[in-house]
Amino acid sequence: MAAFLFGLHVAATIGKGTVDPAVVDNAVIGGTLLGAILWSWACTHYGLPISISHSLIGGLAGAAVAKGGWYVLHAAGFKKILLFIVLSPVLGFLAAFVLMVAFLWVFRRAHPIRVDRLFRRLQLVSAAAFSLGHGSNDAQKTMGIIVLILFSNRAITGHADPGHVPIWVVLSCHLAIALGTAAGGWNVVRTLGTRVTALRPIGGCSAETGAAMTLFVTAALGIPVSTTHTITGALVGVGTTRRLSAVRWGVARRILWAWVLTIPVSAAVGSIGFLALRALGLK
Repeated sequence: MAAFLFGLHVAATIGKGTVDPAVVDNAVIGGTLLGAILWSWACTHYGLPISISHSLIGGLAGAAVAKGGWYVLHAAGFKKILLFIVLSPVLGFLAAFVLMVAFLWVFRRAHPIRVDRLFRRLQLVSAAAFSLGHGSNDAQKTMGIIVLILFSNRAITGHADPGHVPIWVVLSCHLAIALGTAAGGWNVVRTLGTRVTALRPIGGCSAETGAAMTLFVTAALGIPVSTTHTITGALVGVGTTRRLSAVRWGVARRILWAWVLTIPVSAAVGSIGFLALRALGLK
């Protein structure tokens, strides 16, 4: 419930905070989803962790501009999103770095085996906290798109709040994100879990806790940050507490390029998708 209530702020930001709702129709939504799905599929296939929210935002912007021109974009909504493309990994980095340094100092005289045993248990808590933060962000972004479809077709009215988001929307989005992780997300899991930096339980706990803290704050503020950006920044923060060379910067560089390209590429595909769907008669 906490994740749901926090996430409705995020859904509203994506659903009606980035483009003029009046310009949205079924063809715009179709183009949005094509842009987000195709770019996300390509990156997932190659194990590149990208932001699904930014794919959706890019696809929505591209499709909306293809229909109504640049004036349909809400500059204020995009400024907040673009700002946190940079800030979310930085905040995750700082939170995880500080936590890792604090843990290392507190347990500096403890036996490594005992420390590993303790943090294996604590990771159950930190992983649960990060999962809650993940639920307060990622599933809500798809809810925002579905709410926008319902709103534009007058199936619902008003703002995205607990009284206007049907329960089937909530459950279907959570089910879809779980099935997607099980079916095709393991390439990304391997990249984050083993290729960015080597992790021990104390590092995993620090990264998960730091990322969760960042996600809770941004979700409460209604800012659709990337869970992926945040946890990647946190992992780099943990790695740099040992030494800079502990981070595989070549992998980090490829991930960064995927982040930079996400919004423009998904916007381009979204605009092409809108034009194709409109040519096929979808309105």
